[in-house]
Amino acid sequence: MIPEQLFTKEDSNDDRIFYASPRLVKHIDENACHVLRNYYDQLLKDGDAVLDLMSSWVSHLPDHKHYSRVSGHGMNQIELQNNTQLTDFHIQNLNTEQQLPYGDEEFDLCTIAVSVQYLTSPVQVFREIYRVLKPNGSCCVSFSNRMFPTKAILAWRMFSGEDHCRLVSWYFEKAGGFREIQSEQLVSENSNFDPLYVVTAKKILV
Repeated sequence: MIPEQLFTKEDSNDDRIFYASPRLVKHIDENACHVLRNYYDQLLKDGDAVLDLMSSWVSHLPDHKHYSRVSGHGMNQIELQNNTQLTDFHIQNLNTEQQLPYGDEEFDLCTIAVSVQYLTSPVQVFREIYRVLKPNGSCCVSFSNRMFPTKAILAWRMFSGEDHCRLVSWYFEKAGGFREIQSEQLVSENSNFDPLYVVTAKKILV
């Protein structure tokens, strides 16, 4: 069990204040963006519905795929309006309201790109991800070593690399129902590029 205080932040002010100004920048380097896009390509098939959770102006989805829907869910309207891959978007602070505004079993894939470190109630959010995924749907959580330190939870700032993988895997396990939880380092910490890790899991009904 992880103590509750490890899910607190240095900056406890309302997240809406911090995210009020749009940040139209990429939070990982171009190499990591390319690697992540290729990784998503392996998870996706034509016609899939995608939920880009904690989204911004870039979703990193491969352009050559055809999607039935790409729903963005984030904190800044200007960022989401500038995301050309989205078919719709919703603005919500997941640290104050964890219930997602979607019906059961709507999405084939949920992505959380380089932002899971900001969740203060991650297990509740991951339970909602499970709910909105279709049977055999997947969730892919990616992260690097970059963050806004004052907004990242204490547990994230205490750990790095493979420990982050274990933490996200624990979120999936505690949420319940997820299977085939796997972590992978896609770009090494020892390279000249931003490191990149992914943790994926599937909603498999038993």
